[in-house]
Amino acid sequence: MAGAVGVVATLLAMAAKSSKGGDGTKLIVSNRRARFDYFLEDSFEAGLVLQGTEVKSLRDGKGSLVEAWVKIDEMGEAWLMQAHIPEYAFGNRNNHDPTRPRKLLLHRRELEQLRRAVATKGSTLVPTRLYFRHGRAKLEVAIGKGKNVADKRQTSKERDAKREMERALKQRR
Repeated sequence: MAGAVGVVATLLAMAAKSSKGGDGTKLIVSNRRARFDYFLEDSFEAGLVLQGTEVKSLRDGKGSLVEAWVKIDEMGEAWLMQAHIPEYAFGNRNNHDPTRPRKLLLHRRELEQLRRAVATKGSTLVPTRLYFRHGRAKLEVAIGKGKNVADKRQTSKERDAKREMERALKQRR
């Protein structure tokens, strides 16, 4: 009987590990549109300053980075703007504002590097992923340069060609 309990516990642990990343990360939201609209260069991991109901809503897997962007203010602090984290369903009247600005926690040298990158013409800070790592909410911010229409078409062609090659290889096996 004790052996069966151990096997069940092992299977449950394996299932939990497969739904999360191997390094203790659990993806909440991914901004897939960012890869289509921008050439993404360097990426940085930033912590988020959140309220309790925001954390609970994110743990439910709700949130959106579609219209979100990152700004560095004159005080040298980074802020996540227009990210939508819906109100917690079981929250009370002290629930949070869904699109409020949220402070990002970065090292000073990272903030300086981001500020220099944004100062160059055509660069912007794009939030790409929102996830939990070891129980803490993290945001991946990338430096992006905007694509024009021709670049977007080229990206689509490359993606379609890659898909066709994979399909042909799969049929050949």
